[in-house]
Amino acid sequence: MTLAIVACAILLSACGSPPKKSSTATTVTTSTTSTTLAPQALCPLTGLPAPGGVVPQRPALAIKIDNYSLGPTPAEARPQSGLDYADVIFEEQVEGSITRYAAVFQCRNAPALVGPVRSARWTDIQMLSELGHPILVHVGGINPVLDLIEQSPLVNVDLIDNPQLETEPPGRYAPYDTYTTTQQIWAAKKSLTTPPSPIFTFSKTVPSGEAVTQIHLDWSGTSDIYWRWDASTGTWMRFYNVGSESDPDIVPDVLTDGVQNQAQNVIVQQVNITYGPWFENSEGGLEAESHIIDNSGKAYVFRNGKMVVGTWAAGPSGTPTKFTDHAGNVITLQPGRTWVEIYPNIDSVVVTPLTPPTTTTTTTAASN
Repeated sequence: MTLAIVACAILLSACGSPPKKSSTATTVTTSTTSTTLAPQALCPLTGLPAPGGVVPQRPALAIKIDNYSLGPTPAEARPQSGLDYADVIFEEQVEGSITRYAAVFQCRNAPALVGPVRSARWTDIQMLSELGHPILVHVGGINPVLDLIEQSPLVNVDLIDNPQLETEPPGRYAPYDTYTTTQQIWAAKKSLTTPPSPIFTFSKTVPSGEAVTQIHLDWSGTSDIYWRWDASTGTWMRFYNVGSESDPDIVPDVLTDGVQNQAQNVIVQQVNITYGPWFENSEGGLEAESHIIDNSGKAYVFRNGKMVVGTWAAGPSGTPTKFTDHAGNVITLQPGRTWVEIYPNIDSVVVTPLTPPTTTTTTTAASN
């Protein structure tokens, strides 16, 4: 695919800024005294200083967000709302090779609506169980999936059964018109007071890796995704090809508040995806099941303009996925937001290396 270079205006979300203070204990020395300051309280899912110096006593909150669009915005699900306040975003494949998000909040409330909220999937249990007992907010789902969610560690909040927690803003049409707020959900589950354990290892020290400027994940015609490194913001900025393979039209992935989707870290976690046995829609689309719990595979970790290639390994439900390099060392992340791409292990991850003067893209072979 020919890659287009697109100039765009980039807005940086406040939560994406790296912390300005160290997360370790600091010794302040004067001519007469020496004082040791206590370590800062860090958000468990970002490694950033907690708002007000206190980690909120509440579980992770995962909201299923639609990502279907056939053309330039506004159309169907895009532009979405609230993603720029999430700590972690998981992107999963569903039927038809389209993608959906599980936007995970913990340290901060989104100030306005989050959505559009859509239905649950079997993969949600596989992705989110590492967060302990997270709240999962969704709008329905097929009966076999709903039964499995009820049996899982996830706290099930189906907006069909809780209409008081949903809002239908003007200008949206079904099924892309269901929204909620993080404040409403946490207030409805105020008896849950246990924050999640960290699932990543954070460090400001950048690991060795290949310098790259772009990541290309061609999921489908509706999810042809580009991530581009922006050194001025210290983030990977997200784009979509809304054209074709022969005539690409690469545009910024911008939310309703004008902020472009971005992350300090992008993890491409290649997984085995199977289809069925259940139908997800009336058109015969089979349930896409991404196998994560008690599995492993190839991983690509992108941070600070670098790519580290390694492996991921997930244990039983409730334990975090481990990302290690080829030497077996844990791959650390930059404090900030992390976007996890649950990507098919039969597809290729295409990167553009920072190796002037060549501009040829290289394809990293997929793990089978």
